[in-house]
Amino acid sequence: MTHSLATRPVTTDGSGLLQLGGRSAIVKSGAVLLGTLFLALSSQIEVPMVPVPMTMQTFAVALIGALYGARLGTLTVLAWLGEAALGLPVLAGGAAGLAHFAGPTAGYLAAFPIMAGMVGLLAERGWDARRPLLAFAAMLAANALCLVMGGAWLAALIGPQKALALGVAPFVLGGVLKSALGAATLVALARAIRRTPRA
Repeated sequence: MTHSLATRPVTTDGSGLLQLGGRSAIVKSGAVLLGTLFLALSSQIEVPMVPVPMTMQTFAVALIGALYGARLGTLTVLAWLGEAALGLPVLAGGAAGLAHFAGPTAGYLAAFPIMAGMVGLLAERGWDARRPLLAFAAMLAANALCLVMGGAWLAALIGPQKALALGVAPFVLGGVLKSALGAATLVALARAIRRTPRA
């Protein structure tokens, strides 16, 4: 049985990247909508850690990049940030509004689409589910970039020492753990999709 571009099942070649390149605009729009929902839900999950709790926000950003690729992953994260700017409570802790794009969190928010694009680009070049260590490295590098950009913006507001102590150091361990979890999730999803029966 043949399938049209709009109806054939989602597939992956083992890389973890969803094969969305040849899909219709409707399918891609649906993927973006589902991605923003996943980002919003993940942002509400908090894992108790010392000295600060860890949210799953950057985990979701990196995973979207790895699954969707650079272009669609970046677009999905930008759409999610657009929802936040419009006032939808989709950021960590249900935060929303334009104030977050100019306050202490602005640097981190600006880094999110770059994170997704970076992970997506590396996934397209083989840093994917077939090479879990490289997938982990891609996500770790993206998390590091987020901390650098967020910390730099914060440093301009409160000074470098405070920014490092409050906005970077407490999140390093969480970044490592979320990168490992992201790579493991990518591998698991790729295997699950490969095993899905197709008509």
